[in-house]
Amino acid sequence: MEAPFTPDEVRRYSRHLILPEFGARGQKKLKAAKVLVVGAGGLGSPAALYLAAAGIGTLGLVDFDEVDVSNLQRQVLHGTPDVGRPKVDSAQDRLTALNPHVQVRVHRERLTRENARALFADYDVVLDGTDTFATRYLINDACVLSGKLNVSASVFRFEGQVSVFAAKGGPCYRCLYPEPPPPGLVPSCGEGGVLGVVPGIVGTIQAAEALKVVAGIGEPLIGRLLSFDALEMRFQQFKVKRRADCPVCGDAPTIRELVDYEAFCGVTLPEVPQVSADWLRARLGAVTLLDVREPGEREIEDLPGSLSIPLGQLEARFGELPTGVDLVVFCRVGERSARAVSLLRKVGFERAFNLEGGLAKWSE
Repeated sequence: MEAPFTPDEVRRYSRHLILPEFGARGQKKLKAAKVLVVGAGGLGSPAALYLAAAGIGTLGLVDFDEVDVSNLQRQVLHGTPDVGRPKVDSAQDRLTALNPHVQVRVHRERLTRENARALFADYDVVLDGTDTFATRYLINDACVLSGKLNVSASVFRFEGQVSVFAAKGGPCYRCLYPEPPPPGLVPSCGEGGVLGVVPGIVGTIQAAEALKVVAGIGEPLIGRLLSFDALEMRFQQFKVKRRADCPVCGDAPTIRELVDYEAFCGVTLPEVPQVSADWLRARLGAVTLLDVREPGEREIEDLPGSLSIPLGQLEARFGELPTGVDLVVFCRVGERSARAVSLLRKVGFERAFNLEGGLAKWSE
């Protein structure tokens, strides 16, 4: 009988093969599996590295972004020489160098409701390593409708959470979060920050869950949410029940096709007048600047002479702003400030403008 593994694979996976609970049978399942990682960033980096090292036969990566120097604090798939390269290309090189026995497929595109189900069709398990609510709901619904397991994780600042959704009879992401939070309430990692090691820990747990469900061992986090707090170094578990009235996985589902997730989450930014960094630089001193970031963010980078009113306090503090002047509003990347300009113009600040790209663009 022909050996299922090459001599190199036997040596490479020897620590798996000698595990009584895993052995050759588990390794064969990994070799035959097709796993898709959505997002080659903070969570996708450690998850993809450990899945490739473990011997997943086909490993897919979906990401449309390029490597930025700000990614390197946590996105360990990439290095300094990769800055400016597509993340999927950098990831493919790293993963192939780590384990040439793994077939790495790259999908350099944004995951949308138009392509999600077609992409998922070729894979057995999907790992959600994204950082927006719209994409998390999209992945959840596509997994439920396609019959794929969703190994989901998220991180923010010093915390993270992991669960396995869309298993037969188990809950989905909508059972845990029926509705997204109000727009702007939960900032992205780019706005709120994240300790670099946190996605490393959480993404590795995500990979462990994927390996367990592929190999059919242990007790996956189906019906359980694992929460991690790095500051207190504490793990907690919470039960998650399938909701009979869930619109996608419930007894009488109403969602049978993928919807407009940007509209569902209300994350479409308002269209407001914007000014460029070059325009502002030529007019510094002649315009009023309004910083809508949190106070601690000003310690990192600031525009001298700017007023400071965090977005959450803006409606209560309109009276502190001068009228009849050009008011340029800014934040880190231009998202919070766009919402601020929309609010200001509704109450009569007709000369309020958003700094396009925020301080990130200004610094460039």
